[in-house]
Amino acid sequence: MPLYRIREVADLLGVSDDTARRWADAGALPSTLDAGGRTVVDGAALAAFAVEHAAAAASDPAAVRRSARNRFTGLVTRVVADGVMAQVEMQCGPHRVVSLMSREAAEELHLEPGSRATAVVKATTVVVETAAGRS
Repeated sequence: MPLYRIREVADLLGVSDDTARRWADAGALPSTLDAGGRTVVDGAALAAFAVEHAAAAASDPAAVRRSARNRFTGLVTRVVADGVMAQVEMQCGPHRVVSLMSREAAEELHLEPGSRATAVVKATTVVVETAAGRS
């Protein structure tokens, strides 16, 4: 299992280095020291911690049950609309989400920079990548 340094842990969890270090120092995030004396976190322990401490998904204001599980609430940062289509960009935490929709839909939803929205993603194909040379 890979070991992650505190800086990497912080990046993966979307928190500051100080927060990740405090969690490790308090024992909330299991950690050890590597051969160089640096604090590291085992990948499996980090994955378990991430799942356990994940923010709750945004509630669905319509209270409708859906099969889509990937909901990203954030702020609209850009809307580019032409005659028929609109490209809507959102910042959802550390994630940039881009949606293409009809201009009519973007207008009906009143999407504009600064408005709050939730991107609901349902895909049959999800590409997973890893860094070269990392196990």
